[in-house]
Amino acid sequence: MADLLPGQDLSFEEALAQLEELVARLEEGRLPLADAVEHYERGMALAAYCGDLLDSAELRIRQVEAADAPAEANGDEYDLNEEIGRLLFDEE
Repeated sequence: MADLLPGQDLSFEEALAQLEELVARLEEGRLPLADAVEHYERGMALAAYCGDLLDSAELRIRQVEAADAPAEANGDEYDLNEEIGRLLFDEE
């Protein structure tokens, strides 16, 4: 059986392309059961991997945005970690 988790060198686009190919093969409905289960497992691992890459990219963008935001007007020192927490957990 192939590795379920992609290597660290697999880009988001490559992982997504593999996932789309696996889904297409599963939707055809012509795979033997054992192969279908392996495709499903690999697809779930790829979906999780893509989700992790998207989460990481979103956090990086938020960090850049937070670093560019001006400090509070009340003169308190700007706290990047506090700003990231506010962005991630406060609902607007």
